[in-house]
Amino acid sequence: MEHRHRARLLIADDHTLLAEACKSLLEPEFEVVGIADNGRTLLRLACELKPEVVVLDIAMPQLNGLDAGDQIRRLFPATKLVYLTMNMSPEVAAEAFRRGASGYIVKSSAAEELVRAIRRALKSESYLSPLITKETVEFLLRSGDSSAEEKRITRRQSEVLQLLAEGMSMKEIAGVLNLKPGTVAFHKYRIMESLGLKTNAELLQYAIKHHLIG
Repeated sequence: MEHRHRARLLIADDHTLLAEACKSLLEPEFEVVGIADNGRTLLRLACELKPEVVVLDIAMPQLNGLDAGDQIRRLFPATKLVYLTMNMSPEVAAEAFRRGASGYIVKSSAAEELVRAIRRALKSESYLSPLITKETVEFLLRSGDSSAEEKRITRRQSEVLQLLAEGMSMKEIAGVLNLKPGTVAFHKYRIMESLGLKTNAELLQYAIKHHLIG
């Protein structure tokens, strides 16, 4: 008897119960090869397991879903990204598609929507949750690239910014990113200077506004 190929999926969400529920929902049709509970673990598992589709949240500890997705797409251009998130912002959805997402699903959607989005992703088609206004997202995509404000910091600085906003010390961040504490301090200085931030409270507000943390 011929075995039908089941696409290999990797799930990333810091809410373990939700991730396990997604696995149960998807396993009859797809092969769930792993579950990650933060962005760093997601990157490691993506490199080890090489999934065809990654189902991931936007707000995740250590590395947010948009930045993690960027790195996965850079390493494995054929891997499809389907975002499953509570964030209903058309701006965030547009940014996800701008960065190469195949699907964007709101967590309050019906379960079959996620299955539908994955099927479309595997056919190199896109899927947007009906709970988000499609016309708004399309307008934002047509209106150009992400804001100049976000362009002012590098990918590494974005990673440092998220970890600072999560309350990590310089030493802890250095350990996560495999950098020297002095290098982390320099990145923090450049971030504050580039974005015109003067206090840690302003840094936290910026991270929340730009969805680097939940």
